[in-house]
Amino acid sequence: MAFGISKQELQQWKEIVGRGGIALLTHYWFDPRFPQYTTVTKVGCSDLNLLTRWCKENGLDPRYIHNRQPYPHFDLIGPRQAELLQKYANDQHIPRFGLTEV
Repeated sequence: MAFGISKQELQQWKEIVGRGGIALLTHYWFDPRFPQYTTVTKVGCSDLNLLTRWCKENGLDPRYIHNRQPYPHFDLIGPRQAELLQKYANDQHIPRFGLTEV
């Protein structure tokens, strides 16, 4: 479940992903496997070839893409999260979610 985002933000992400574009969406998150992290950035794209290429271009292993139709995505957590948010002009999420800038 996503916390800290509006329905409009989620809908916009879904629209971009559904059209085959790359979209990033950060939200608060808890997973007992990663208790040190409180946020996740979902990098989504319904074009799996494009999402795979994006992962490889950014040094991420595409084996970890969640192929959940209709919104396949890669979960960014940890230090790479702020780095890639900054790189792809979603840096307003860095202070909003208390991420450490790179």
